[in-house]
Amino acid sequence: MITELRFHDVPSMSESTRYYDGELLFADNITSVPKLMRVFKVEFIAFVFCMSGEMELKLNSKPYRIKQHNALFVNANTVVDLLGHSDDFSCKVCGLTPDSGLSFINKSLFETIMQIHEHPVVQLTESEVTLVMKYYELLDFKMANPEMSYDKEAMSLIVKACAYDLLACVGRHLDVEKQGMLRQGDKLFRRFLALLADNEDCSRSVSSFADDLCVSPKYLTTICRQRSNKTAGELIALSMVGRIKQMLLYSDLSIKEISAQLGFTNLSFFGKYVKKHLGQSPNAYRRANGYGR
Repeated sequence: MITELRFHDVPSMSESTRYYDGELLFADNITSVPKLMRVFKVEFIAFVFCMSGEMELKLNSKPYRIKQHNALFVNANTVVDLLGHSDDFSCKVCGLTPDSGLSFINKSLFETIMQIHEHPVVQLTESEVTLVMKYYELLDFKMANPEMSYDKEAMSLIVKACAYDLLACVGRHLDVEKQGMLRQGDKLFRRFLALLADNEDCSRSVSSFADDLCVSPKYLTTICRQRSNKTAGELIALSMVGRIKQMLLYSDLSIKEISAQLGFTNLSFFGKYVKKHLGQSPNAYRRANGYGR
């Protein structure tokens, strides 16, 4: 049976973990993490930037080699087989939970994300390497100087900004027009994600999305589970929760106004929805996460 490497296991397994807050992780290397296992299943999203040396590995049985200035993207539920690495191999690692990843990825990045499944290793240019290192330098500075606004929200925003730029860089290297490379299920999943990102009427119904895609809700859920290990309903909820978090923390709208804008029929139902997914009432979530400071 393949060992599962869960997100919250990594800090206790690796001395190289520099930052961890339950949703985001930043580490200096990965060679010390899987000491007891060569083959394992990653339960989170990871970006690995090779600083020096080389590493050979398989992702879902497909072989890859990463070398200096390569960017490697590992999606959640990927089976990794570490084949070996050179003595001088070193890297930087950013990890995030699938939930936090979905909450900030927008429509313009979905094409790139779908292509990454087929092309997870990209050679960055000199200017792109400089950009990546600037982000790491900023993260290093924040961690070395916690008195200078070293908090979860600030770290989250830096990592997310880095992810945006990295995905944009990767998009420039990939030919996103080669739609023929995608199977029908991949195309449907990509169209669903695009609708989910656009979702102007804030629909939370699987049937509504299925109707727009001209498929049955059951088939849409099957495709989503195959591609992401989550149902269509779970992905819709994750997207909605991401919107709710952003509006609660970064808008001056009242709870009632946010509820109305997001299409909830009444304030009571909105409060129950937020409590179910965030574990707190809307007002409590605002207070706990520093809204208005």
